[in-house]
Amino acid sequence: MTIAPHPHPLVVSARRLADDLLAPHAERVDQEGVPATHLEAIRRSGLLGLNAPEEHGGAAASVPVAREVAEILAGACCSTWFVQTQHHTPVITLSKSEGPVRDRLLGPLARGELLSGVAYAHLRAYPRTPVRVTRERGGLRFDGTVPWYTGWGLNDVMLLAGVTDTDEALFAFTEAREQPGLRASPPMRLAALTAARTVSLELDGLWLPEEAVVVRQPYERWAAADRTKTANTPPAVFGVTETALALLDDTTAEPLRARLTDLRARAYALADHPAPEEHREERLTLRTQAYELMRAATTAAVVAGGGRSLVLTSKAQRLAREALFLLVQGQTTESRTAHLKALAG
Repeated sequence: MTIAPHPHPLVVSARRLADDLLAPHAERVDQEGVPATHLEAIRRSGLLGLNAPEEHGGAAASVPVAREVAEILAGACCSTWFVQTQHHTPVITLSKSEGPVRDRLLGPLARGELLSGVAYAHLRAYPRTPVRVTRERGGLRFDGTVPWYTGWGLNDVMLLAGVTDTDEALFAFTEAREQPGLRASPPMRLAALTAARTVSLELDGLWLPEEAVVVRQPYERWAAADRTKTANTPPAVFGVTETALALLDDTTAEPLRARLTDLRARAYALADHPAPEEHREERLTLRTQAYELMRAATTAAVVAGGGRSLVLTSKAQRLAREALFLLVQGQTTESRTAHLKALAG
């Protein structure tokens, strides 16, 4: 008999948070916004240091552990998951860097003393450059518009990106607050995840010192790595699907759950392939199939709920709207094209 391994302590912490705090309050959070107390509970659990080096106070968790945590949190409260998941990209970015900004921020971020957001999805609009970076007064000047920034009013710092006049992708840290050259819009009212406090940012001469820079590389090198990463299926998709299936009777859920088990195993196996560029089409196909399974599961939950699903406090409806959000979160031209092709086919 094979004995199942004990779950990682952070998986146990994530499950406890999901069961005791996130899931019971998810419908209220959906309507009122992610409270700072939710993020404080995540901080105390150590989950903000999930991917951080141990020598800086993090857990240096494996990729499978990070995926399982993401599935659990997203399935419990997608809005809270989305705010805290922004934090992990800055931590990973700092972990791979050198220089004064790493020395200043990696420890506090790894220990959860600071919470970071990200402002870089607009880089995918290239050759349009919504945010431009130029040299000024021995530092860097940022001008343009960040269309989406999540966690405004909750984050302490942000990882901000733009494109230089020599076609470099440049990433730097600044405080996540209004300051000279940086102004936020009112929070957006969205069909899903309004609770995550998303705004747009207007940059008009935001000046940052050179030591705030954490990454500077040719745009095409950054874009190639981004395309590879975004061809994979996000774990949150499987988390929301799993939660939707729990609302169904066994007859409806069992065939969908069998598809979920198969898709998850194949998608993660390809994501872990030692040659990331290989099997690209297959990874995009699996991503699309996972989205379609999520759509089927959340739609089934709405149908099973009947008229009750139209009430804004319905769990099934919230999951269906979260699924709508996940369809476009992290979307690239490549993934959009693959998905539309599958829908039309």
